[in-house]
Amino acid sequence: MQIYMVGGAVRDRLLGLPVTDRDWVVVGATAQQMEQQGFRRVGRDFPVFLHPQTHEEYALARTERKTAPGYRGFDIDSTPEVTLEQDLLRRDLTINAMAEDEHGNVIDLFGGRRDLEARVLRHVSAAFVEDPVRILRVARFAARFAPLGFVVAEETIALMRQMVKGGECDALVAERVWAEMERALTERNPGEFFNVLRASAALAVILPELDRLFGVPQPARHHPEIDTGRHVMMALEQAVLLSTRATVRFAAVMHDLGKGTTPRQDWPQHIAHEARGVKLVEQLCERLHVPNEFRELAVLVTRFHSHCHRALELRPETMLDTLMALDALRRPERFEEFLLACQADAHGRTGQERSDYRQAETFRQALQTIQRVDAGPLLARGLSGKALGDGLRQARLQALRRNASKD
Repeated sequence: MQIYMVGGAVRDRLLGLPVTDRDWVVVGATAQQMEQQGFRRVGRDFPVFLHPQTHEEYALARTERKTAPGYRGFDIDSTPEVTLEQDLLRRDLTINAMAEDEHGNVIDLFGGRRDLEARVLRHVSAAFVEDPVRILRVARFAARFAPLGFVVAEETIALMRQMVKGGECDALVAERVWAEMERALTERNPGEFFNVLRASAALAVILPELDRLFGVPQPARHHPEIDTGRHVMMALEQAVLLSTRATVRFAAVMHDLGKGTTPRQDWPQHIAHEARGVKLVEQLCERLHVPNEFRELAVLVTRFHSHCHRALELRPETMLDTLMALDALRRPERFEEFLLACQADAHGRTGQERSDYRQAETFRQALQTIQRVDAGPLLARGLSGKALGDGLRQARLQALRRNASKD
């Protein structure tokens, strides 16, 4: 039995990055031998075990042979005869296909170190095409390592295009797509995830609502960058600067989907794109099984981002209705996320990256105003039910009007 540290731990150590998770591959052993030594089996599709003390993952060296479309259609061989080289050969990228022995010696059979130094994400072998999830993984690694200067090799992009053309993306399940996207949204440069998917033609299959934004013009007066797809990516860049929350970043990506359905003859105007966008966001989230916290914020930002941008012009009635629709009184933390996503949208425009976004503070002040309204006097008058609700609304409106007159 020979044990090697593999994958991301080796890669990150060589890059001088913190190693948080270590994975191991075991050559020359059987599942029975692993269990006899106290390892607990957890792998469903192939033999993976947890170490009895460290609880780190140890997988038997294996080969995979494609037997059907998709990422589950594989015949797995994890017998003791499988070599380390065979195991590393099946991996996705050269920088993830290195191993380290017990003495700290790096085994690099496919040029991983060379590609680390050249800052290139390159597939290990032609077997890359057998697993469509690798398209998503490459895009996610591009998002993670773009700040270090990494780019995807042209031949790898070409191979990904070939996979998309062959229909491999059609076999991706919603949960796996969302899992990779959510992880990408937490990276330092999540825009690269979408850029790589678009470069490989996968974005049109996985997220057609987003893909169709590229090439759609907007009024230059409000959007000097013109292209809607470019604007959305700029908004995502700003969301990264404003928040580490993946929910805020997702909302920034989703907020203008409605512009992709504007009739061409109406360009560059996009009247009622907010309402059209809400339907698209809801459909996308349903299709990918997006968690509710992401879905709810994205829908609110899509529906009300224009209201937020016009905060300085809104009538008190409209301001109150918007705050109530946002459920700002009961969900103040989500309300703050809404404001951040709207600010990212406002700043995601050429020349507006550092502009003052007074609208967010206007909305915050309006919320504080209605929070100060005391329901006590209304209750003392015996109001309840609809009468109490109407009375509260009128009191809040009067408070907002008083504030507006002071301004």
